[in-house]
Amino acid sequence: MSNPKEFILYSGGASGTESEFGVNAEKYGLQEVNYSFEGHQNARQRGLRVLTEKELESKDVSLTYVSKLMNRSFTRAPIFRKVLQSICWQVNSGHEIFIIGNILEDGTVKGGTGWGAEFAKICNKPLYVFSQDKEQWFCWEKEKWVECDAPKITHRHFTATGTRFLEDSGRKAIEKLFEDSFE
Repeated sequence: MSNPKEFILYSGGASGTESEFGVNAEKYGLQEVNYSFEGHQNARQRGLRVLTEKELESKDVSLTYVSKLMNRSFTRAPIFRKVLQSICWQVNSGHEIFIIGNILEDGTVKGGTGWGAEFAKICNKPLYVFSQDKEQWFCWEKEKWVECDAPKITHRHFTATGTRFLEDSGRKAIEKLFEDSFE
């Protein structure tokens, strides 16, 4: 069994999914890095890493591109841009990506969380999404989502993000992911 102390969770520390991943990381003794920025509400303070304006700008992305890629419109509010930029930091830092949310008919993940999934696809990183509405894990294989058994955390540097609206099924999926990976 792997030593949990050698693993680092990269996340955003927001309420819901990210906070729950952080709680489990702390419970199992994993290290934690939560990327944030000035003015962002954080549910997790452990491992807080406040990004500078320059660091955020280094991960800037076109909102027109993101909207087109995800088949929907996003707000142009500066805070939303910073959220997308911080998600880029999270995905860049991890070698595999775990997301809790809902996969939509067009293959994207609902909400801003979907950018994390799309960016992981672009970066060609192993990507797992627990779709709360289907109560099932899916993994991205080449060009499509495929149902998969409950995954395990296999890379020492991994990323977790997802919906603020975490349901019991999502919470249980996170708990099982940590149990299967570290017990």
